[in-house]
Amino acid sequence: MPPNELKGKVAVVTGGTRGIGRAIAERLLDEGVHVALCGTRQKSVDDAVAQLSPRGRVFGTVADVSQIDDVRRFIAGAHVEFGILNILVNNAGAGAFANVAQLTPEAWDKMIALNLSAVHYCCHEIMPMFMQAGGGDVVNIGSLAGVDAFAGGAGYNASKFGLVGYSEAMMLDHRHDGVRVSLIMPGSVDTEFGSSGSAGENNRPPGESKSEWKIAPTDIADIVVSVLKMPGRTTVSRVEVRPSRPLRKT
Repeated sequence: MPPNELKGKVAVVTGGTRGIGRAIAERLLDEGVHVALCGTRQKSVDDAVAQLSPRGRVFGTVADVSQIDDVRRFIAGAHVEFGILNILVNNAGAGAFANVAQLTPEAWDKMIALNLSAVHYCCHEIMPMFMQAGGGDVVNIGSLAGVDAFAGGAGYNASKFGLVGYSEAMMLDHRHDGVRVSLIMPGSVDTEFGSSGSAGENNRPPGESKSEWKIAPTDIADIVVSVLKMPGRTTVSRVEVRPSRPLRKT
């Protein structure tokens, strides 16, 4: 069976204006994929669409994917724009790091909403389209924090551990519908990810390196494309990605 052909397919990428999501959008466009992306600020969406359009066909809109109404509007808009949707990349995420005594309910709710509930909202809205079309691919961008707990990460760990379970159960639910579900779990990536906002909105654009030892967003994008190109008989259900030479602990 030949590799899965990506050219001409349509991908939905959440948090696709900057950081890992932006790198994924660029890489998909270079493969001939049409891309629908969202971000939470109009300027970032407009800038991303303008900068990415020379690479291929891009649709962008403002959407907070932790809000179901925004998700419905985003997915519906992408469907109207392209007519068919083949790939969903759930990339948007947020991190707030504090011990349990100091982690506020507001920070907890925001993080669970974006890191976990948003994934379900997007999957739930796009799944009928995939099933009607005979299949599709879902790629969830998780974290090694989904298997390795750390002090100060109770909320973040909970959301990422939850994403592991969700992804594996979804794969079992829909494998016979022609839907493949993959989870990419990076360690330290060279972005400005943290409590200030979402992974899709506040990361440094690809190419601006802060720490050479960290994984580059383009590395994650390459992995996503490799997963999507696997022959239809094969699902890469989980990929753990680590820096080869992290800083030594002192």
